[in-house]
Amino acid sequence: MARGLMGVQMMMFGGKVQEIGASAVLEKIAEIGYHCVEISQIPMTPENVAGIKDACERFDIQVAACSAGLEPLPRGGDALASDFDKIVDDCKTLGTRLLRIPMLPFDYLGNRQKALDFVSRAEDMAHRLAKYDIELYYHNHHHEFEKYDSKYLMDIIRDSTERLGFELDVFWIQRGGENPVTYIRQFAGRIKLIHLKDYRIKLDLNALAGEITLEKVVNAFNSAVQFAEVGQGSLPIKEIIDTGLECGSEFFLVEQDDVYGRDSFDCITDSRDHLIELGYEDWFTKP
Repeated sequence: MARGLMGVQMMMFGGKVQEIGASAVLEKIAEIGYHCVEISQIPMTPENVAGIKDACERFDIQVAACSAGLEPLPRGGDALASDFDKIVDDCKTLGTRLLRIPMLPFDYLGNRQKALDFVSRAEDMAHRLAKYDIELYYHNHHHEFEKYDSKYLMDIIRDSTERLGFELDVFWIQRGGENPVTYIRQFAGRIKLIHLKDYRIKLDLNALAGEITLEKVVNAFNSAVQFAEVGQGSLPIKEIIDTGLECGSEFFLVEQDDVYGRDSFDCITDSRDHLIELGYEDWFTKP
């Protein structure tokens, strides 16, 4: 039976990499049972790249994808416009053919023409990277579900490109107002990466402590959506995974943008346990 590979998005472990080093973090991830990672929000210094490569070889971990901005981002990191050769070399060093753009630049949000200009340059960059046997993917959030002329920006991006692929994040699809399962089907043949996180509603009762005011209630309601461990929210995870595989995804990457004070290792352990309960135990080892 065809299967994918379960992995972890390393943005969850940026602080731990600084604290104990990439090698120790990857060793622990492998001990928990994951043998695939996506590199993001970790400084790609020569020391870190070498450490990641060494740890992946020692602990039998595959790098699904690396990350880079199309142009420099406010938080820093490599950008294709200025660090093209280095990014290609890092991908080759870490043995991955997939590279992802995390999001639109902040100053492009809410501007259709700027977004289309960005997409045009991303498509050109995808063609340039293809000469080095590297595929470029775009990762969505919820702002791509803003409509321009009655059409989602996400759909405009898809329909305006051919070479550029997509990394679909099911939490943000849900937050954008679409059903992740049916929306994934609209990207059949254009995806190889899916971000798995659950969608949880949880009121912060501490925010309502003391005198109850309308402002407090509104703020509590508006902040009730949480990033959840897989299986601890409302998303149809098994249907999402099976549909993703059917539509071409190879890597299914567990991620939580916020763990709300929990240890990230505990979070990915809980997600692993639920994925095994759903029948994906053999997806945690490389084919």
